[in-house]
Amino acid sequence: MSLRAELLRIVLRTFCKRGCDPEPDIPAIRRKLHTLKRFIPGPARRTARSPFDAGGVTGLRIATPQSEPGRIVLYLHGGAYCFGSPAHYRDFHWRIARAARAEVVCIDYRLAPEHRFPAALDDAVCSYRGLLAQGADPRRIAIMGDSAGGGLVFATLLRLRDEGAPLPACAVGMSPWTDLAAAGASFTANAEADPMLDGPQSLYFARTYLGGADPRHPYASPLYGDPAGLPPALIQVGSDEILLDNATRLAERMRAAGCRAECRVWPRMPHVWQLYARILPEGRRAIAEIGEFVQRMTPQTPSAVPLALPRSNLTLQAHDLR
Repeated sequence: MSLRAELLRIVLRTFCKRGCDPEPDIPAIRRKLHTLKRFIPGPARRTARSPFDAGGVTGLRIATPQSEPGRIVLYLHGGAYCFGSPAHYRDFHWRIARAARAEVVCIDYRLAPEHRFPAALDDAVCSYRGLLAQGADPRRIAIMGDSAGGGLVFATLLRLRDEGAPLPACAVGMSPWTDLAAAGASFTANAEADPMLDGPQSLYFARTYLGGADPRHPYASPLYGDPAGLPPALIQVGSDEILLDNATRLAERMRAAGCRAECRVWPRMPHVWQLYARILPEGRRAIAEIGEFVQRMTPQTPSAVPLALPRSNLTLQAHDLR
């Protein structure tokens, strides 16, 4: 583990965990994130960014010179289903696009409490179907997400399978939140060790999103669904996370159902450490692993249809997708 990772743990514990409010003010969190957005570094040069619309769900589309036409990563951002936006990932998505040699589409799905379960799921499914309607080949699509977005990845796969839709080639979950009932042992066993996430606060966000729905509904907590027939998955999680069991138990269930699931437990990494790739060597290595996995699962096919994307930086309009 690098010294930078140890320092990041200290910073996260100081600013995220210490004095954590078990029932935080969600609008206040959104205002802080909006302020912080201006300090997020921009993408690498020659990264193309443009507004995106698939089936009425808007978002951002990102490509680098390494992106191969036809290979697409549908990205579902984190934020406990209550906050976050594609714009907060501008120093991350280009790294995924470069490593996976793909175009990244990050959707701006609806958030709770204004839009409760299953609004986020509806948007994720709609955007995937929108990609197919635009000519995307499911054999060259990877669906990916972090934290709540990671859980949403597997919920989306369950629903697409249940609806008989052609599934994407593979899935990637980074510290995925797959159990909103918090039944795993790590939720309490890692309560002190986790430098970022707070158990009571996580349960508050879960209740806010669910709005009274069953926390064990497979479309809310995919850990409780039958994963039979789902595509290959790569899951990355930190060893000290309260969500550790969310990742390892899901991988175990997938393998028991005959699915291919690779679960990588990274020692002492904080929640979604991949987002800190600018400063963490572990973040860069994790992204490289993701990129290799996506490329391996989405090889070039004769029928691949490239989706048009300008290869120059674009100025986003309105509120820059929040």
